[in-house]
Amino acid sequence: MKKTKNRWLIAASAVGIHISIGSVYAWSNFTNPLIEEFGWTSKQVQFTFSLAILFLGLSAAFLGHFVEKHGPRKAGFLAAGFFGAGILGSGLAVNLGSLPLLYITYGVLGGIGLGVGYIAPVSTLVKWFPDRRGLATGLAIMGFGFAAAISSPVMDSLIKSVGTANTFYILGAAYFIIMTLSSLYLERPPVDWAPKGFKEKAQSGKIKIKQDLAQLTANEAIKTSRFYYLWVMLFINVTCGIAILSAAKPLAEESIGLTTAEAAALVGVMGLFNGFGRIAWASISDYIGRPNTYTIFFATQIILFTLLPHTKEAFLFQVMLAIVYTMYGGGFSAIPAFIGDMFGTKQLGAIHGYILTAWAAAGLAGPMFAAWMKDNTGSYATSLTFFAGLFVVALVVSILIRRDIRKLREQNAANERLAG
Repeated sequence: MKKTKNRWLIAASAVGIHISIGSVYAWSNFTNPLIEEFGWTSKQVQFTFSLAILFLGLSAAFLGHFVEKHGPRKAGFLAAGFFGAGILGSGLAVNLGSLPLLYITYGVLGGIGLGVGYIAPVSTLVKWFPDRRGLATGLAIMGFGFAAAISSPVMDSLIKSVGTANTFYILGAAYFIIMTLSSLYLERPPVDWAPKGFKEKAQSGKIKIKQDLAQLTANEAIKTSRFYYLWVMLFINVTCGIAILSAAKPLAEESIGLTTAEAAALVGVMGLFNGFGRIAWASISDYIGRPNTYTIFFATQIILFTLLPHTKEAFLFQVMLAIVYTMYGGGFSAIPAFIGDMFGTKQLGAIHGYILTAWAAAGLAGPMFAAWMKDNTGSYATSLTFFAGLFVVALVVSILIRRDIRKLREQNAANERLAG
């Protein structure tokens, strides 16, 4: 009889993959070295990152079915191959001084590895943790959030000691090895598997199991209104969050008069709140429910985004910014569990992939809009007020999805009565 794997080691494997691919958030370490070495503009170099996020969303959408068909281990190997090749190829692009090749390697190949590597372990963890879905997905996605804090000083040190191209070669090889080793342990749980004592506690009434509202395929899910509600909620949370992430440094300088060095340090510290928010909010959502979690996100951020540009008191400004960062991260980590609640786990990876196109769209829209507003008004304040208005839309959507959930629960209860 085959021995069932340890679900906490599955979680650790997921973290290994996410810490590797999450290094994309430390891309800014390469910005100045590439500008200085080749004379490329900041916009040209930054487009590499935007391209990687775009292909993250696209590959997650198109390869979600691959994850479901072939399982997390093969998907993990595929992610390791693409991401490793993308980073290694970036070293070649630097050696050749080719910006188009950098776009193809880091942006396209690396982006594809990002997308597959993001959804494969997360969709698997939801199935291993029926009792703590939020905690499980929060663990993996926390790794993605903390990756920049871990990899940034390593990148900086390597660039200074061995140069930009060699840094890409070293990191590409390291990420490929870590992701491949992590993928080896990934596996779906056996059919009808549950944690020890879980079924007994459920039968005795000691714990109450919330049944999934449905068990849908990805193609069935996209025909429902609640799929698009989730998409819009994630899009708005990421658009507004990523915009303030991209503008946090100059905003802190403008609003509370921090020096450039102080503002840069603040951004680094805020990154920790992004990571902690992923595990904290996802875990909280296990207790208060995913709909309540997102309603809290949007109601709170309407207030914060309205007040932030007008706040001159340094401590209060930093507290508000920290809360925004936790909710930005929390929006990512709670969404896979929300998908499981809404559509079941039959094809969760594929549905998650479709939903992540919202991230790809937001990754382009948020920073570009904030920069456009800055160029045209001379301040980020106007864009933050606009984003507060977007959160009003998100709040309305979070109420509409509750209506759908209530109707579906009533329908399921009526079906159970008829069946009984």
